[in-house]
Amino acid sequence: MNEERSIPLLGEAFPEVSVKTTHGVMNLPAQFKGKWFVLFSHPGDFTPVCTTEFVAFSRKTEEFKKLNCELIGLSVDQVNAHIKWTEWIKENLNEDVQFPIIADELGQLAKTLGMIHQAKGTSTVRAVFIVDPKGILRLMMYYPQEIGRSVDEVLRSVRALIVSTENRVACPENYPHNELLGENAVMIPPPSSVQEIEANNNADKTAITEKDWWFRYKILK
Repeated sequence: MNEERSIPLLGEAFPEVSVKTTHGVMNLPAQFKGKWFVLFSHPGDFTPVCTTEFVAFSRKTEEFKKLNCELIGLSVDQVNAHIKWTEWIKENLNEDVQFPIIADELGQLAKTLGMIHQAKGTSTVRAVFIVDPKGILRLMMYYPQEIGRSVDEVLRSVRALIVSTENRVACPENYPHNELLGENAVMIPPPSSVQEIEANNNADKTAITEKDWWFRYKILK
């Protein structure tokens, strides 16, 4: 029989764990309480695709911080391997990686979060987890080892989640640059009752574009 596995789902609390990192022991998600954070795994240190990703994440670190968002990496390599690898990146690619990297040597957190896929061996796949300031898992992405991620897409996803959360709206395809609706357009959630439809009919619609009762959007200033 196959062993049953259950990973956290969107909208659930990120599991409370103590992890060993290049910045010392950290307790997640408490370490980033009040902040968004992006936890991303890579298959292994001293590998070419992972190196390009770490350089890209490092170069975008300040943009994440401006969104009150921290970065933390993970693989099943040891701490000293993480440190030597980031030293190599600094010396050879002139990029100083400042965010912590988890050394999940036994793969415990990786297994909890579904980062190890049997068909892909014992290394972690390229997973991304975005967690909100309350410690709630808001987004998950998985990529195979052979495909590098777009760090710009991760950054865009954080921005969209923040806008959605703070404004109680939904973000269309490629927000904030949606070709159909225009720049900074957000979707107004459809009404869930007759009463809400009536309230919408009586509301001031100056700033709202309405194609139908369920397809309504506005431009965020």
